[in-house]
Amino acid sequence: MPIEHISDTARWVAFYRAMESERPDALFVDPWARRLAGAKGEQIVRELPRARSSAWAMIVRTALFDEIVLRLVQREGVDLVLNLAAGLDTRPFRLDLPPALHWVDVDLPDISAYKQQTLDGEVPRCRYDAVVADLADAEARRAVFARLGATAQRALVMTEGLLIYLKPGQVGALADDLHGQRAFRWWLTDLASPWLRKFMERSWGKTLEVGGSRMHFFPEEGVEFFVPHGWSAIEFRSSVEEAHRLRREMTLAWLWRLMGRVQSAKRREQVRRISGVVLLERTDANVAERLFPDGLGDRPFA
Repeated sequence: MPIEHISDTARWVAFYRAMESERPDALFVDPWARRLAGAKGEQIVRELPRARSSAWAMIVRTALFDEIVLRLVQREGVDLVLNLAAGLDTRPFRLDLPPALHWVDVDLPDISAYKQQTLDGEVPRCRYDAVVADLADAEARRAVFARLGATAQRALVMTEGLLIYLKPGQVGALADDLHGQRAFRWWLTDLASPWLRKFMERSWGKTLEVGGSRMHFFPEEGVEFFVPHGWSAIEFRSSVEEAHRLRREMTLAWLWRLMGRVQSAKRREQVRRISGVVLLERTDANVAERLFPDGLGDRPFA
């Protein structure tokens, strides 16, 4: 099987970054992506069904994360970026970041060691640390959060490509633990809707499950899932819309847009929110009761 461990998904995404970096009109350039992806990353994209044709989604996600991170650092005075399950991300090395910014990657021992070895000798743009921790261990992650939270005032947390592999209860517990640190002001993540679940499970479900990387998190309530945990969405960037803006659309995207002209407004909104990047902001502990005194109920995907 091309995917044997969840860490292999980081090599998979790194190869997508290499594909984009080597284009003459690249949205971003990651000079280490192909080296980090290695033969394994290339094998995954070559052998996994629909992997190459799905590159657009990961490339758009990378570009959106880049844009939002830079904006928050430059305009909102972010002093700490905490990248959870960082995988083979190279943003602290390739983005134009201020030297005083503290960037911390957190991930499992093997992938962290591989990344450190591969990037040995490369100089990050900012103050950089790598922390080895199993985020599934609640006690360990809380200790990491508490230690880092005490060093910052305006922190941004990133979970790129992580939540989809967690069960809803695990995502909720993570959200609660992040909210427990007052310095954690923003949370940037990607989100997939139930609409996308069937396609992803049909394409990659069995392969990912064998590799211990089964996908779970496709919340029916969308961004409102995070409200009871003290987080509210202040920005949603649709993958479909942003792919059009960035000129990285999927095959036959024009047909989807044509069909959208005769669909209902509700249907068009469902398509728009099939997946995207969400910026969450910390709210007070009673936000759910204050905003939704009658409960969340059957509210639409917001």
